[in-house]
Parts: sequence; structure tokens; C-alpha cells
Amino acid sequence: MKLKRTRRGDPIMPSTKRAAAALLLIAALGAGLGGCVSIGAKPPGTFLSLTSEAAPAPGTGSSGTLAEATVVLEPGAAAAVSVLRIPVQIDAANVAYIKGAQWVERPSRAFQHLLADTLRARGKGLVVETDRNTTGTRIGGQLQAMGFDAQTRSAVVRFDAMKWLPGGRIETRRFESIVAGASPEPAAIGPALNRAANKVAGEIADWVG
Repeated sequence: MKLKRTRRGDPIMPSTKRAAAALLLIAALGAGLGGCVSIGAKPPGTFLSLTSEAAPAPGTGSSGTLAEATVVLEPGAAAAVSVLRIPVQIDAANVAYIKGAQWVERPSRAFQHLLADTLRARGKGLVVETDRNTTGTRIGGQLQAMGFDAQTRSAVVRFDAMKWLPGGRIETRRFESIVAGASPEPAAIGPALNRAANKVAGEIADWVG
């Protein structure tokens, strides 16, 4: 094969040889970086979600105005549970995260859905999830914990609830559920947290009245 020449007489490498040279260069760069570069993040092995143990039956429904409804707000969340990863409380000052697992959505959002489903199943009338202002009953608060406590080896859900009632009255209460004997493994922590979250949601539903 003859090489083409530029105006200055320098040979130009054919396209097949240029492609081979480029591949060799990429391989050399990869070897030099020692495998430190990867394309895309490795997905976690397990995705967790909350499932209501008292979901309304298919076909059931309710109607009314927003002022008559019980409005479930998305709660705020402490820093450790404002991410998709599952926190492990090592001690009072240190937090780690469970490897290989994460939530499918924000824990605060997942708890909002769970609480709304629990209220509907308990026959609380029209229950909606919205951030719109209303003169009816509103339920919100702060999700303080939804993870694993390493010192007690327990799954913990802690929620500081706030209830706004018609007429401007406000009530608050802390709810907590602890499932002992849990494991920080993804296959075990998910069901334990689901049990704890359902217990808290059920107690809030009783409190709503």
C-alpha cells in the first residue's frame, strides 16, 4: 500500500492505521490510569420502597372539596435521611450508609404516600397529597430517622408530626417505632423499615381522629 503525501512531502497514515493507532493510545491511557476511570456510576443492588399494610381496596374512593379534605404534606427531613441512601447511626455523632441499597424516591416522599394510604384505609374521608394551602386539616412534620441504629441493631423510624386544624389550632406529637433484631443487610433492612414506618403511620392515623 502506498502512502499519500502532503504538500510538504510527509506521508499520511491510511485510515485503517490511524484507527489502530487511536485504539493503542486509548489502551495505553487506560493502563496508565490504573482503572481509576469508569463510565457511569455502578447502580446499587437493591432498591427499597415503602408499602402500606393498610392500603385502600381497589375501586374505593371519596369526594369533597379541598377545604373538607385531610391534606397530607410531604414532611421535611433531617440531613441524614434527606438522601436516597439508608443511614446507619454509628453513635451520637457519626453516620454511615448501607452499601448496595438505596430508596427509589426521597424517604420523606415515600412516607407521605404511605401515610396518605393509611388514612384512606382507615376511612378518614377525602385524603389528598398536595402542598396547596387549605382551611381543612393538614398533616405534616419532620422525618427525623428512617434507618439502622448500630448500637441497638434496630430499624428505627422517628417522625415529629404536626397537625393543623380548622380554626388555626396546631398540635404536635413525636412518633417512633423500633424493630429490634434487624440487620444492616439490604435484604433485611427493607422489610424492617417498612414494618416500622407502617406502625408510625397507623399511630398518626389514630391521632388524626
